[in-house]
Parts: sequence; C-alpha cells; structure tokens
Amino acid sequence: MKLEIIYEDKDFAAINKPAGVLFDWVIKEQPNLIAVHRLDKDTSGVILFAKNQQTADYLKSLFQAHSIKKIYEALVVGNIKEKNGTIDLTIARSARTPLKRISIGKKRGVERTASTKYKVFKRFGDYTLVEVCPLTGRTHQIRSHFSAIGHPVACDILYGGKNPKCPLGLSRQFLHAKNIEFTLQNGGRIKLEADLPDDLSAALAKLHK
Repeated sequence: MKLEIIYEDKDFAAINKPAGVLFDWVIKEQPNLIAVHRLDKDTSGVILFAKNQQTADYLKSLFQAHSIKKIYEALVVGNIKEKNGTIDLTIARSARTPLKRISIGKKRGVERTASTKYKVFKRFGDYTLVEVCPLTGRTHQIRSHFSAIGHPVACDILYGGKNPKCPLGLSRQFLHAKNIEFTLQNGGRIKLEADLPDDLSAALAKLHK
C-alpha cells in the first residue's frame, strides 16, 4: 500500500492514512517516525508523526492541552435537525463490551469528560453529512458521541447497533480526518488537509442521486 505524504519537514510528517490499516502501519514503512496520536483502523485521513523526540514531546503536549484543532467529515444515520451543536457527554469503557467507549449504559472504570462540536453540511433523508470538531481526544469519541444521541456513524459495526445502517457499496465507517491545524515550534501556524477518499466520495455520489 502506497504511503501518501501530505507534508514533510525536518521535524515531522503528515500522512494521509488509508482505511483498513492501523495507525502504526506508517512506522513499519518508515521506522524513523514516532507516533504522537492515532486514528481508528477504519478511519482515514490526516495523521501526524514526529521525526525526533523533541518534536514528539511538543506535539504530544499540544494534543494533551487540546491545542490542536482537528476537523473530521462524517456521515451519520438519520436526520439531525439542528444546523450545529455540541455533544457534552462523559465517556467510559463499556462494562458489557470492553472495546466500546460509551456515554449511555453500564460503564466501568473512570468516566472522562468529552465534548464534540458539529455542523451539518447536507441532509440526505436517511443520513446527515456533518463536519465534526472533537474538543477533547477520547478514544472513539466521535463514534461514541453520535451513537449516544441516536445518530451513529454510517457503517459503524461497533457503535451502529445490531444492524448498522450503511449506504450501498460502502464497507467501512464513514469517518475521515479532513484536516488538522496547530502552531509550529517556531511560532508559525500550519493547516494540513486530506481529500475525501474514493470509497467515501462514491457513497456520497450515490446518495446525491
């Protein structure tokens, strides 16, 4: 699988991660890179890797302070009536399904605060296309939060219920890390973007018809 580099300098690289591979797949291709955050296996889009420990520590500190702005594009099930909104629900590990992080239901372990902003792009009747900005960085946050409000991400096997709803032809969750924006160590500002991949674009094209 080809490694698509969006941006690269002496300190870090931004990769367009394809769906179907783990975030550390990049490190197997380029062992000099250091992971500073992650994307779920079936989520595509922009992911950052440091080239030295100083930059790794810096980027991790930005993530911990929620100083990195991340924008995702998601197709969720159902019609979200509001044009925009914020989901403020704590997240914890599910007592029944340890892989899941839930806001509603029987939980175990520590409950962590989580906040997700969203803006509606387009409604398709059975689905809503949204731009999502997670203000915190909890595991599975976007998937968990939209499931909690009754609008799970399309094709999400883990959070979509017993029979996940899926646009014809799509075989993975419709969630894409569209862009990422942050302040560089030299004080400059950078914004990096990844185009919507072909499988998600094709799913939207069918819905438009």
